[in-house]
Amino acid sequence: MSDALAPETWTGPFREPRNMAAEVKGSIHDDATATRLGFRGGTVAGSVHMDQFVPHLVGLYGDGWFETGGLSLYFVQATVDREEVQARADGGQPHARLAMINRAGALICTGTGSGGPDPGAELVGRMAGQADADRSRLRILAPIRVGDVGEARVVLDPERLKKHREIITEDLPCYADGVLPPSQAVGLAHQARSAAVGKAAQPHVGLFGALEVQHLAGPLKAGVEYVARTRILKLTESPKTENTWHDVVFSDDGRDIARVLFYLRFLKGSSPLWA
Repeated sequence: MSDALAPETWTGPFREPRNMAAEVKGSIHDDATATRLGFRGGTVAGSVHMDQFVPHLVGLYGDGWFETGGLSLYFVQATVDREEVQARADGGQPHARLAMINRAGALICTGTGSGGPDPGAELVGRMAGQADADRSRLRILAPIRVGDVGEARVVLDPERLKKHREIITEDLPCYADGVLPPSQAVGLAHQARSAAVGKAAQPHVGLFGALEVQHLAGPLKAGVEYVARTRILKLTESPKTENTWHDVVFSDDGRDIARVLFYLRFLKGSSPLWA
């Protein structure tokens, strides 16, 4: 896995993604909390950056990308409100290599995009490359076990999608028909958070370390109720974080529609258990 694109074959325009959760006090999106934990300010959710790649992926793989396509991103650095970033891509088969940089040329994320299920997706290698955590080292995630499962019913309010389209970096006509951009697929999956990592010790502050959206028989749509099945896949640790890998699979009438894979980083510095 390379963090560079060589040669670059497509570069999108610079955009200014918004931090739409800045008012959520005590979260990584809150300026006071984020700066206390060593960030430059309240962070833009990594899911927001996913939308910037979609027009290019649709150009590569067609409108069917929302039916069977995937997008897999690993986040290297967080951005702040209105920080300019540019999406880039190279190739297309078996997948496109993706990257995002800021104006200074610093790498924000790296990943892959594909027209169908991709055994070489970015997060396949990233997850496999992380060692399982020593359970005696876990404090925030001590109550959670690999294999834990949960289930919830979730629906994305069409008004939420409409509001998001007012600030989305790349709007597409299909979103007006209720098709969910990747950021809102992640938002839908995040509704099942309590079923996945709800047992994590509070208080803590977490952030997205990586995200993957894989359509299976899409598209996902606003206003449709789905059964969301969650499963803890792996627990890992770093000097500054405890981490979970978990997925959420959406089904409708017994048919799997899409899957979202989360890599969540729980900041040790945010928990009294690490004081």
